[in-house]
Amino acid sequence: MTGYRVADVMTRQVIYLPAETTLDEAARVMKEADIGDVVVTDGANLAGILTDRDIVVRAVAENANASTTTIGSIVTREVVMIEQFCTAGEAASLMRERGIRRVLVCDNERKLVGIVSLGDLAMQLDPTSALSEISEQSPTV
Repeated sequence: MTGYRVADVMTRQVIYLPAETTLDEAARVMKEADIGDVVVTDGANLAGILTDRDIVVRAVAENANASTTTIGSIVTREVVMIEQFCTAGEAASLMRERGIRRVLVCDNERKLVGIVSLGDLAMQLDPTSALSEISEQSPTV
């Protein structure tokens, strides 16, 4: 895995949603795009990242109304980024250190160019592993 760069394994499809988007609309977008995360914006600024797990853990578990609760109210505002030419091993270490499953990927000008997930890394490490198989079937890893 250490020979791979983040740019080799990342997902280039990044979907942006404004913070005012409701939870049910965000979930619908994720389902239709078969992804497990969206980048949340506040005007022209990056507000954070929202994952399918955030919707379940932060909203459903707290009985939030999905049609009125906005993603801006539950978004993970701590944004962790890695440069696209870092190694996949460095990305895995960063995820382990921070206890996260996804990292935003930027170019050398800090412009967002993708997202790398634990599942993306697993696919490169061992495409036949159980984690890789689950990652192919579901965006929730």
